[in-house]
Amino acid sequence: MPKSRSHRRRLAWRQWIRTWRAWLTPGLGIKRWLLLLFLGVVFLAVGTAIAVLHVYRTAPETWWLPLLSSASLRFLPRWLRALIFGVTGAALLLGGLWGLHRSLLAPFLQTGKPVVETLAAFRLRERGPHVAVLGGGHGQSTLLRGLKQVTHNITAIVSVADDGGSSGRLRHDLGILPPGDIRNCLAALSDDEDLLAQLFQYRFPQAYGDLAGHSFGNLFLTAMIGLTGSFEQAVLEAGRVLSIYGRVVPATLDPVELRADLRLPFQSQTVVVRGESTIPQVQGHIRRVWLEPDRPRAFPPAVQAVLAADMVVVGPGSLFTSLLPNLLVPELAQALRAARGLRVFVVNVATQPGETDGFSAQEHVRVVEEHVGPGLFDVVLVNTGHYGPLPPGVAWVTEAPGQPFPYPVVRADVASETQPGRHDPNKLARALMRILEQRTGPLP
Repeated sequence: MPKSRSHRRRLAWRQWIRTWRAWLTPGLGIKRWLLLLFLGVVFLAVGTAIAVLHVYRTAPETWWLPLLSSASLRFLPRWLRALIFGVTGAALLLGGLWGLHRSLLAPFLQTGKPVVETLAAFRLRERGPHVAVLGGGHGQSTLLRGLKQVTHNITAIVSVADDGGSSGRLRHDLGILPPGDIRNCLAALSDDEDLLAQLFQYRFPQAYGDLAGHSFGNLFLTAMIGLTGSFEQAVLEAGRVLSIYGRVVPATLDPVELRADLRLPFQSQTVVVRGESTIPQVQGHIRRVWLEPDRPRAFPPAVQAVLAADMVVVGPGSLFTSLLPNLLVPELAQALRAARGLRVFVVNVATQPGETDGFSAQEHVRVVEEHVGPGLFDVVLVNTGHYGPLPPGVAWVTEAPGQPFPYPVVRADVASETQPGRHDPNKLARALMRILEQRTGPLP
């Protein structure tokens, strides 16, 4: 049956009360300013009343004095006059504040969502845990899109071993560090609906001649390097332009190259393959990877972020060409071992052709330990959700029966239901926050 008009009015009244009570929720940073505003209005009202009273008592008899007397409601008891003027003033003040904040915040509001909810969510993310994410490629960008919904205190530490596509061309032609993975992380931490972030990811088609294949973001970062004089400053300024949540830093500022020992199919010999983009294309089993130079210096802010984080996340991403290049920077691996925060390794949802064909979840962890050594993580996160058919040559990463993990394992459905073989950003972020909360207590 349709609800009566009186019932709807009661519901609307209750909703109005809940909304206004929400403005007094601790942590919003509102009450102190409301108190200051209230005191200002009181002092202004007292000053105005004293001035009017002085005029009323000292002014000669004129025609407007009776009007002033009537306007001040002197024919009513004082307590009633105080109540009338107080209620009227409060209503006018609240109405003015409501209209002002609606006008000022209109460009930033989400349709159908109260202002107080938007503000509360923003304040909650501002006070969220500090998370450092080591990786590169699309896996890292996916995680960052989910994390920015729960915290703004994010540091993305990005591998700079990329040498393919637009990044490889710029690196070869201009001698700069590859900007591609940096660009992806900047775009992931910005407002996804913002046109500027979409422009940053725009890739020029073949019709643009020499620009074909380049992304606008890569060219923007290259121009910013020339303007600021350094790669790290260019990344910082690009983050400000995109108004990102958190920050993006390179793992190292040294120009490193990734190399791999591969055992060719049906042969016992191994070959050395040079270049992050080339390694997955060569048919064979990757035995080990390393960086040249073999002991690059870590970027100090990256080390500081790992040491200070409440949680350090390694992965998801290409095991050999995105994750290991970060951990092969000796100072970063040492910082991960010494980190005070929770250290989590996120196992990929699916295998990657040319890198991890046929790998189980345990083999992902084993490869990391073979390259960097034990004692790196506190928890391993393994996916349990499988949705949709996978592309040819790709298989779900599952646990191998009977093979133990060297670390505690948390199993959760973190797979995307619309993009088979990939993580879901929000599922993954929520799973990581649950792990952190279970290990360290309730989050703020």
